[in-house]
Amino acid sequence: MLFVTHVVPVNEPGQPRLDREAVWEGLVMKANNALPFVPAMSECEVVERHGDSSFDRAIRIQGDPYRERITLEAPHRVVFTRLSGPILGTIANEIEGDGDDMQLRFSFALVIAGTPGNSQGEEDYAKNMTGMYIAALEGTLDAMRRIAVDNAA
Repeated sequence: MLFVTHVVPVNEPGQPRLDREAVWEGLVMKANNALPFVPAMSECEVVERHGDSSFDRAIRIQGDPYRERITLEAPHRVVFTRLSGPILGTIANEIEGDGDDMQLRFSFALVIAGTPGNSQGEEDYAKNMTGMYIAALEGTLDAMRRIAVDNAA
C-alpha cells in the first residue's frame, strides 16, 4: 500500500489571496468536475448523488477508468474513495490553518492491482503517482486563483 502526503501553502507571495471559503468552493468544484483542475484526467462525470454531501463519479486518468465516491466534509475536507479501477484506496484534500498560514494537504493511501506491497514496482509507481498528484494539487490551486481573479473583475 502506498501512503503519501504533501502540503502546499495556499497564499503564497505574489499570488491572488484566497480565503477559506474560496478554497472550499474550489475543492467542491474540483470534486464535481476535476477536468479544469487535474491535468492527467481526461474524463469526469458525476453518475449518482447520495444526498447533499456524497456522490459517485466516473473518471479516466492516463487512459484508465475509475469510479469514485466523493464525500464532502464541509468546510475542510473532501475524500475520494476509489470503488473500481486498477488502483484502489482513498485520497483526501484538506484545508488546514487559516489566512496567511492556510495550507492545502493532499494525502493518499492506495493499492495497485497486481503489484506486491513494498516491491520495487510499487515504489516506482509511487514516485510517478506522487509527481502526478502534486501536479494535480498545484493545478487545483492555480485554478482556484484564476477563479478568484475572474470573480474580482
